[in-house]
Amino acid sequence: MNIALLGYGKMGKIIEKIATDRKHTIVLKIDHHNQHELTRENLQKADAIIEFTTPGSVLSNIGHCFDAGVPVVVGTTGWYEHLDEVKEKCRQGGHTLLYASNFSVGVNIFFHINRKLAKLMSNYPYYDVQVEEIHHTQKMDAPSGTAITIAQGIIENLNNKKEWVNALAADGHEADDKNIKNDQLLIESFRIDSVPGTHTVIYDSEVDSIEFKHTAHNRNGFALGAVLAAEWVHGKKGFFSVEEMFDFDI
Repeated sequence: MNIALLGYGKMGKIIEKIATDRKHTIVLKIDHHNQHELTRENLQKADAIIEFTTPGSVLSNIGHCFDAGVPVVVGTTGWYEHLDEVKEKCRQGGHTLLYASNFSVGVNIFFHINRKLAKLMSNYPYYDVQVEEIHHTQKMDAPSGTAITIAQGIIENLNNKKEWVNALAADGHEADDKNIKNDQLLIESFRIDSVPGTHTVIYDSEVDSIEFKHTAHNRNGFALGAVLAAEWVHGKKGFFSVEEMFDFDI
């Protein structure tokens, strides 16, 4: 496959290596230095586009991909308040988009088990639950898209939580969570240098605690998943989430 990369920072460079190792060709690499090369003609050289940029540029990039008529895999988070309008535009125009808060195979296994665990824990309401996430200090959105997906999986399957709220901790210290209501799910966010991503779900009671945790050792898992997504979406039409790609059946 020919692949275009929108975003050529640390993640883009890892995606490039993994894609070329899998015998794909990178035909376009766009970052803030060469925005003038982001043209319909250049994008159409690709069979699929992988987009890892920033919340401020992702919607414009999606628009360019739709205009070029090339399937796009979107790994940027922080834009999901626009999800419905992008979905409608995708479907009306006959375009192709696959998005994920996290493409890592391990994280998507985590998402799946998290939903099943929350359903099980509905039988034991004396446990309270919260989500903790740790990322590097360069991460622009809080909570992380991964943490939001985890929280949504809990809320959809646990009877006593109705919405999530975020508390951003400063300098690695705990955030003030005194105003959290019983039906709110706390996502506590920490920003620490050089942490690729750690997510923990904590069920706590007076007698014990249960912790369910995923720790990324590096960005390679995210990058591999994005390349797998580009392979999967090639030749398809429609608006997809990563759950449709993994399609766990247990």
